[in-house]
Amino acid sequence: MGKTWILDTETKGTGAHVAPLQEAKKPSSDQGLAVVTFERPPRPAAEPEPPAPLEFKVVDIRSSRVLAEGSDTRATVDLLEDIGSVVDVRIYVWMPQTERWRLLTLGEQKTLWGFRPA
Repeated sequence: MGKTWILDTETKGTGAHVAPLQEAKKPSSDQGLAVVTFERPPRPAAEPEPPAPLEFKVVDIRSSRVLAEGSDTRATVDLLEDIGSVVDVRIYVWMPQTERWRLLTLGEQKTLWGFRPA
């Protein structure tokens, strides 16, 4: 039968070494650590709700006319096809948590603008 080996870490610093189990020094009572196991209740297997579809509001900046409100992504992209430039409109997205329209950043508007058909 082979020997059982243990990592002896009794010394401080980097003085740990591998020693046979019989030769490893037993820790004194003040060095021993208590092992505590906690029993946790099982976690509920609740599935997260899928995010709600995005709703957009598009406003023409020249006339301040609302071109679309509550439109889905496809309808908004189709509407942008007839607009001359991304800076001619302001695009908002509905935020259900705050129940407010949030103005998209110019980068976000350009991303949405990029989905228009060529």
